[in-house]
Amino acid sequence: MIIGVTGSQGKLGRATVARLRADGHNVIGFDLAGAVDSHFTRVDLTDYGQTLDAMLSVTARHGGLDALVHLAAIPVNGVVPDAETFRNNVTVTFDVLFAAHRAGIARIVTASSITAMGFPFDEAPPFLPLDESFTSANNTYGLGKVAEEAIAAQMVRWGQDVSITALRFTNVVAEDEYATFERAAEPGYRRDLIGSWIDARDGAAAVALALEKARPGFAIYNVAAPDSGCAVPSRELAARWFPDTPVADDLGEFESLMSTRKIRALGFAAEHDWRPRG
Repeated sequence: MIIGVTGSQGKLGRATVARLRADGHNVIGFDLAGAVDSHFTRVDLTDYGQTLDAMLSVTARHGGLDALVHLAAIPVNGVVPDAETFRNNVTVTFDVLFAAHRAGIARIVTASSITAMGFPFDEAPPFLPLDESFTSANNTYGLGKVAEEAIAAQMVRWGQDVSITALRFTNVVAEDEYATFERAAEPGYRRDLIGSWIDARDGAAAVALALEKARPGFAIYNVAAPDSGCAVPSRELAARWFPDTPVADDLGEFESLMSTRKIRALGFAAEHDWRPRG
């Protein structure tokens, strides 16, 4: 396929572009910065005219997209003032999805976040492992993700056989960032992420899988490593962090408290782990 990737220069974007190209797709990156080549175009996605033009075609790049992966965003609160985080991210997502609608792009994967389901979990989650049925925003980045999911859930009905998949990513870890797991036995390590993490390469694999398995309609999947980023067993973590929260009887010893059961049923299998394998 010819696939557009917004936010192609980010940590997850770079891994996604590499994975999709390795799978044999023609990938066109869209971002604000980056070395311009035959596979990249600079686009200000807050400008709807530029966004629509990029979705329709770009001379010497593509004459139309078969699919779209939307990863572009201000990545966390604090980079800009809080209200601007919300305004920018929701505006960009609307621009991208509406432009894709106008351009007739029917297969879309968009990045959501663990921040749409309670991060940083100052309030205890209602159950563990926490699955896609729970939505709760506690900052403007998370509120934006909730709004973006709602926009996608409505817009998916506006075209025939359109598929939009929202992937709720947790903390994305690059292959050169594993040193942080030296703290894995600390009591509060990754508490705000309920212990979860995902290798960027596995995050990219989840994007590729979502594109491959796309079906008409809107779907949400959590994307995390199946095992937590903590050295402490998951049931012990749950009891320490959220003593009044019910825990599934079949929770695995180190199973992620951000449930990955739904995406694993789709066929997702993470290939990278911070724990030594032997």
